[in-house]
Amino acid sequence: MYNYTYRNSSIDLWQLSMYYIYGSMVGLCNVIFTVAVLALAVAKWETSGLVLRCACLLGCLIFTVFQPLTIYRKARKQAKAITEDTEISFHTGGVHVKVGKAVSDMKWSQIKRVSKKPTMIVVFTDTTHGYVLTNRVIGKDREQLYAYITSRMKRT
Repeated sequence: MYNYTYRNSSIDLWQLSMYYIYGSMVGLCNVIFTVAVLALAVAKWETSGLVLRCACLLGCLIFTVFQPLTIYRKARKQAKAITEDTEISFHTGGVHVKVGKAVSDMKWSQIKRVSKKPTMIVVFTDTTHGYVLTNRVIGKDREQLYAYITSRMKRT
């Protein structure tokens, strides 16, 4: 049985968003755009005017600075809305979650998937909702917890 009590921070939610943006087709397009603009800036810098130089600088900053800052602001709002700790337990019967006075018990068959990222494990209850367990929360249990969850999911 694994038990954790936690409250996700704005950094946790920001990292989650960044993983999913840059692990998707959108993230790939962001990277391609940034590299293309950077290559244009390097190739044409000496012969370009002020407008093109400013456009290239802006283009290089869109996905490397502005987008992450915007995502962080959204994550900070989301984190402020979290006013109570989440208590989550993983056991042979399923997953028990308590947030404030609200209690939820899920069978393993209700867990749709689990995703292991470098700084967190996300346990999905549907395609877009789940529980974010950061390395800070799960600590040394990380690999054992992931193995336990995936083994329980396969049995259902």
